[in-house]
Amino acid sequence: MSTAPGVPLASPLVATLARHEAGRQWLRQLPGLVADYQARWRLRIGAPFTGGSCSWAAPVHREDGSTAVLKVTWPHPEAAGEAAAMRHWAGAGTVRLLEADERRYALLLERCEPGTALDAGPPPHGSRVAVERLRTGGALLAELWRVGGDAPGGVAELAAVCASWATLAEERADRLAARFAPRVDPGLSALGARLLRELPGSSGRHVLLHGDFNPGNVLAAERRPWLVIDPKPMVGDPAYDPWPLIEQMATDRPLGERFAVVADACGQPRDRLAAWALARTVEYAWWAADHGDAEECADALALLPVLARLADR
Repeated sequence: MSTAPGVPLASPLVATLARHEAGRQWLRQLPGLVADYQARWRLRIGAPFTGGSCSWAAPVHREDGSTAVLKVTWPHPEAAGEAAAMRHWAGAGTVRLLEADERRYALLLERCEPGTALDAGPPPHGSRVAVERLRTGGALLAELWRVGGDAPGGVAELAAVCASWATLAEERADRLAARFAPRVDPGLSALGARLLRELPGSSGRHVLLHGDFNPGNVLAAERRPWLVIDPKPMVGDPAYDPWPLIEQMATDRPLGERFAVVADACGQPRDRLAAWALARTVEYAWWAADHGDAEECADALALLPVLARLADR
């Protein structure tokens, strides 16, 4: 299969998209897309990054000598609002959008240097460094939510997305739960689906959400110590956003402490953050089961009692 110059065949991008015909077709088109943007935006392209599973990205030099990142994404609904969201935030906590072709999901973005992720280099056990970075992530989220003005058009509503997730979670649980007995608690699984429907409508605040705020999407930079990349934007309850950060950052600290740190940093109630975590974990558990990952499903199901306690449910 022909791939873009420098894209390793073993990269997550190729491994993910080669599983289906639409992805394979896009991979065949990718070299031409990259060449088009190289000419259109007058770029000198370096060796591509290899971590993305749905997009091709590489460091570039522009005609004036400045640096940037070219990102070309496989067209899918979660990526549809990325350019609009980046334009809305205008560099307030995020990388700046320099150029965009939204029809073909191509972006030219501010480059982060040195570009190390918020969770890079696990600290020694008991270190406060990761906790401070957890607080940094929460403060960055609060900054994104504070950006004024109407949310851009064309960005999905959280309530609609979560309603569809709830239906899928219930269908998958009905079909697959027997495989996980006695590890699955049917009451907590049902609670998670119910929360997916109820939480979006019970928030008094609707903001432009990042949608995928994991610590790998917060990078060390020169303009500011940390900048955010790769949103999967939606509009809705801000308490939705922090769970990936809490789940993946400072994992040597008790989960309750991590919720408390982020709740304080972003100004959201701890129990509401935990309720969203429970809802999202139920959705993920049954997604993993439906995609053949029994271990991931079991790990997620095991987390539900802890999240329910922290959510006071």
